[in-house]
Amino acid sequence: MLDIVITGGWLMLPILLCSVVVGAICLERWWTLRREEVIPAELLSQLQSSQTWSSDSKALAELAVASPLGYVIAAGLNGIDLQTDAFQRVMQSTIDNVAHELERYLTLVGIIASITPLMGILGTVFGMIDVFSTLVSAGQGDAKILAGGISTALVTSAAGLSVAIPALIAHRFFLRKVDELILEIDSISQRFFDRLRVDVSADSH
Repeated sequence: MLDIVITGGWLMLPILLCSVVVGAICLERWWTLRREEVIPAELLSQLQSSQTWSSDSKALAELAVASPLGYVIAAGLNGIDLQTDAFQRVMQSTIDNVAHELERYLTLVGIIASITPLMGILGTVFGMIDVFSTLVSAGQGDAKILAGGISTALVTSAAGLSVAIPALIAHRFFLRKVDELILEIDSISQRFFDRLRVDVSADSH
């Protein structure tokens, strides 16, 4: 493995660094985007019950930091007395913020998926230049030397693609997962607040 890295030249270093970054982000997002972390079962059961919800600022702050769903519910409870249009704007803005938070680091994964093949090609071009420069300066036309040099130059292209393909798959997978979680949070919160605002309206009369 070390021989391959050395053979590929200095551009193998940023490619390897990109692979480490992608691996770390994938592990972090896999852990963070677990459904039980984003939509805790305990909170979900509480939302489906008929319990009374406190509007105390401390209680809302604790709810907001507990989970992304809790953050949305806390924002809604804080603005429960707003007019319908204003309330909907608050909820949409809150859900957009949650989506942005859940997509953290995924842009970087997408960038790495795009640039690592280019770095690989760049390394191959540099390698080919070195090969032909060596052949010209040595005055040799040996096909074996040329073939060996080309195969060495292609190492960086292979490395770049080896990083880019899994990165692209991970990027698409996690974006899809975020979309599913956001749709579920939106659906849960909308049902909860539709019921709650009806109850509040009934109590006020």
